[in-house]
Amino acid sequence: MIAIIDYRAGNLRSVERAIGHLSLECKVTDNIEEIVSARRVIFPGVGAAGKAMDTISELGLDRAMAKVIEQGKPFMGICLGTQIIFDRSEEDDTACLGFIPGVVRKFQSHNLKIPHMGWNSISVKHDHPILESVDRQAQFYFVHSFYPDPLVQEDVIATTDYGIEFAAITARNNVVATQFHPEKSGRAGLKILENFCKWDGKL
Repeated sequence: MIAIIDYRAGNLRSVERAIGHLSLECKVTDNIEEIVSARRVIFPGVGAAGKAMDTISELGLDRAMAKVIEQGKPFMGICLGTQIIFDRSEEDDTACLGFIPGVVRKFQSHNLKIPHMGWNSISVKHDHPILESVDRQAQFYFVHSFYPDPLVQEDVIATTDYGIEFAAITARNNVVATQFHPEKSGRAGLKILENFCKWDGKL
């Protein structure tokens, strides 16, 4: 079973529908036992980092996710779920989960519309199993005002340019994360989700 972590954030059901479209079993859950025993875990969401971290800590989901990652199971962050797996977010100076070293920064450009909203291509820096058979010219759907800035550049799998070049896909060991929404990115996004659901968590 694929656990989709419920921490009262938005967009969880969109991910559930996308996984269902792939004819795979999944469940939106905040149950620690279900999360820890799942074969793989998806951590999506839309919202604010501070409020999300409060809910995660209150429900004990931080410990559950840490256990999943420690076990080597495939773990995927999406959008807010991507940002929260870094050390810290500039959004309300929020301490986050620290699964990948780095900081989530606020877009500073005065010449660009913030939030960054819409379709953008990605530039692949390193191959990764979730990108297998994904069209390198494909575009993906973004909605965000903050972006991940990994400490270790080898953790950056792909970037996107929106005024600056930032990490669109980040990965470390059995953890992979997309700043864009694969569940809203058409065929290419579904392929990324399908690849994740086949991935054994090893590189």
